[in-house]
Amino acid sequence: MTAHAGNIPPTALSEEPPEFPMPRASGCPFDPPPPLRERQREGALTRVRLWDGSTPWLVTRYAEQRALMADARLSADITRPGYPSGAPVPPRGNSIGFILMDDPEHARLRRMVTAPFAVKRVNAMAPRIQRIVDELIDAMLAGPRPVDLVEAFALPVPSMVICELLGVPYADHAFFQENSKTIINREVTQEQRSAALGRLTDYLDGLLGEKLRAPQDDLLSGLAERVGGGELTRREAAQMGVLLLIAGHETTANMIALGTLALLRHPEQLAALRDTDDEKLVSGAVEELLRYLHITHSGRRRAVLEDIEIAGETLRAGEGVILANDIGNRDPSAFPGDPDTLDIRRDARHHVAFGYGAHQCLGQPLARLELRIVYGTLYRRVPTLRLAAELEELPFKHDGSVYGVYELPVSW
Repeated sequence: MTAHAGNIPPTALSEEPPEFPMPRASGCPFDPPPPLRERQREGALTRVRLWDGSTPWLVTRYAEQRALMADARLSADITRPGYPSGAPVPPRGNSIGFILMDDPEHARLRRMVTAPFAVKRVNAMAPRIQRIVDELIDAMLAGPRPVDLVEAFALPVPSMVICELLGVPYADHAFFQENSKTIINREVTQEQRSAALGRLTDYLDGLLGEKLRAPQDDLLSGLAERVGGGELTRREAAQMGVLLLIAGHETTANMIALGTLALLRHPEQLAALRDTDDEKLVSGAVEELLRYLHITHSGRRRAVLEDIEIAGETLRAGEGVILANDIGNRDPSAFPGDPDTLDIRRDARHHVAFGYGAHQCLGQPLARLELRIVYGTLYRRVPTLRLAAELEELPFKHDGSVYGVYELPVSW
C-alpha cells in the first residue's frame, strides 16, 4: 500500500533533499528519473534542492498536480518571492510574454492570440500541413541515406507551420532555431540566454514594423493592429511573438523525433499505428505518446501566494512549487495498468503534457493536429523506417528544458 504525504517515514523526511532536476537512468531515455518514481511512492509532496540552495516543494502525483495547476493561489510570475527558477532571474524579470504572468494580465494578453489557435481555425490548416509533411517525405526519400530525421523532417514541419501562422519568413529558420535552442538550454549562462532572447525580440520587433506598414493575413499583423490601436506596446507584441515562435516549433519538433524513436523501439506499437486506417487510433497514439514521453521535463514552476493545505502538508506563502508532470503522467492511480508501458490503445486523453488550468498550453490544438498528420503519414509512407545508430550513440537533450534528441539517424 502506497504511503501518503502525511505518512512518510521520519527517515525519509530527515533526508537531505535531492538535487533537481534529477538524471535519467542510463539506457532508459523515455522514462522519468528513477528517484521521481521513488518519491511518488512515498507521497504526493516532497522537498528538492535547486542550484541556488533553495528547497521548494516537488509535487509528484497526478491528482495533486491537477488541483494545484488550477489553484489561483499559485503564481507563474518568476519575480514572486520563492519562485523556484531553474536559473538566475534576469534583472528585468519576465521578458518572454504572458506565459510567466498571472491573471488578469495573463488573460488579457492571452486572449489577443487565442483565435488563431481555436480548434476550427486550426483544423482548416490540415490540408496545408499534410502537403508540408508529404513534400518533406518526398525530399527525404529522394535523398541520400542515412538521414538525420530531426534536420530533414521533425524540425522543418512545425517550423514551416508556425512561420506561416505567424507571418515569419521560413528563410530565417536557421537564425530563430539557433537562438531558440540557446534560450531553452539550462546550461548556458544568463548572459548568453539574455543575448539570444534579445536577438529574437529585436527580430520580431522588426517584423512587426513591417506588418504595421503593410499588414497581411497572419498573427503578427493582428498583433501589429493592436499595437496601432494602443492595446499593446510594440515590445510586448514582439515578446509575444518570440514566445509563440519558440513554443510553436521546439516542442512539436521534439515530439516528432522522440515519438518516432519510441515507436522504433516498440515495433509492435509502430506496426499497429502504421497499418491502421482508424483515425481514432492515430489520435489515441498522439495522446499516449504525449503522456509517455512528456518532453517538458523540468517541471512547471510556481510560487505560493497564500497558504494551501494539500495531501497532508501546508504550502506556505513565499515557498516554491515544482509540478513534475512527467512522473504525474506515469501515476498508476490516473493511468491504470502499467503506466510505464507505451500502449497506443490506452485512453490517455486526461494527461497533463499540456498542463492544466489557466496556463494550459494555448497551442495544443495545433500540436495535436501536426502530430496526428505526422504519425499518420510518416510510417505509412516509409514502412521500413529504421534507426541507423545504436540507442546509446544518440545525443539526448539532457541539457534543455525541452527533452528530445539533437539528431536521429534513420534509414529504410
